[in-house]
Amino acid sequence: MGCSKNLIDSERLLKQLEAKGYDTRHDPENPDGEYVVVNTCGFINDAKEESIDTIIGLTALKEERKIGKIIVMGCLSQRYMEDLKREIPEVDVWYGKFDWKNFIAGLPDRKTATDRPASWERTLTTPPHSAYIKISEGCNRFCSFCAIPLITGRHTSRPIEEILEETRTLVSEGVKEFNVIAQDLSSYGTDLYGRHALAELIDSMADIEGVEWIRLHYAYPSDFPMDILDVMARRENVCKYLDIALQHISDKVLANMRRHIDKEGTMKLLDEIRRRVPGIRIRTTLMTGFPGEGEKEFEELEEFVRDQQFDRMGAFAYSEEEDTYGARNFSDDIPEETKQRRLDKIMEIQEEIALRLNERMVGSVEKVLIDRIEGDKAFGRTQYDSPEVDPEVIIDDNTLTPGEFVNAKITAAYPFELVATIAK
Repeated sequence: MGCSKNLIDSERLLKQLEAKGYDTRHDPENPDGEYVVVNTCGFINDAKEESIDTIIGLTALKEERKIGKIIVMGCLSQRYMEDLKREIPEVDVWYGKFDWKNFIAGLPDRKTATDRPASWERTLTTPPHSAYIKISEGCNRFCSFCAIPLITGRHTSRPIEEILEETRTLVSEGVKEFNVIAQDLSSYGTDLYGRHALAELIDSMADIEGVEWIRLHYAYPSDFPMDILDVMARRENVCKYLDIALQHISDKVLANMRRHIDKEGTMKLLDEIRRRVPGIRIRTTLMTGFPGEGEKEFEELEEFVRDQQFDRMGAFAYSEEEDTYGARNFSDDIPEETKQRRLDKIMEIQEEIALRLNERMVGSVEKVLIDRIEGDKAFGRTQYDSPEVDPEVIIDDNTLTPGEFVNAKITAAYPFELVATIAK
């Protein structure tokens, strides 16, 4: 459940279980089996509730003897394990985000032991041509609204060589697209090498034969590693795409959020990104309703969205998280209906922007990666679109093959999808 970083942990778990001789399936819709493992999310209230509802649903199946043991792991149990044990005693074993490997160690082997997979090896649950690559864990930023550092701990980078080995292995298995993720891409390498190393890592990944696309997710605006922009501009297989969460633009709100950057710094950074990587598409995330956001500060955010014309944007209303700096130091006194009204407003603005920007692509020929075939249509994405969250390209041709790259001419545009034909 939750983010793509959790997905990678689940994929590693699948690989380890298979190595011990267990038949495994990733099937959240129809859970059955001797063991059912839930990898929980604990980021915001909605995600917590979804995780708890899923666990409770499984306890009913267990009572009906439709499943065996329930194993719970992940961010929610990392943070609230003792409370959850008391509230849901039907769960057989609880693990946190990092100690789930004890679950593997405690299971009996069901086949003759062979070489165990490396800790980073995994069984993909994504389409076989696309994979996420997690390059670090944790975060040192301690934004006042965010509980993630309380769950995942301090920022910890993976060694470059290990990531490159994982990339080469995935290429040998047919992966062509690599979505690089971290809670904080901007800090990659600072703990391990004493310097920013994101540019070095991505440049080395781009050298690997068979790596067609590399896409970057979740950069932090403060202390941004500017040298990554040179790599993005120079390397054809590094997508002209950057996911960078900005959260707000009002100096007052940014200070309350402890974002370590102000409005002027944010604007200069965006200008520099666009100057050094012509044609780049920027995805960002914004928040409404954080303490200190009055109507004046929200109007400033509205103007920012209109002026910046973000290619991709998500947003959410502030949800107070216990034990965070924000919960301890600010009163969550903005009414929920006000938060939601503001959220709806900026998303309405963004929908209009997204339509205009997509309409500009009509008539252009784009390289498209085909993800799937449904009925008589193929669905794919351009380099400017990340899986699951960004627009798809719909092509009226079911003879194409998932994992295939095609040149497609854009013929129509909508806010969150494009229509195309194969370019002759």
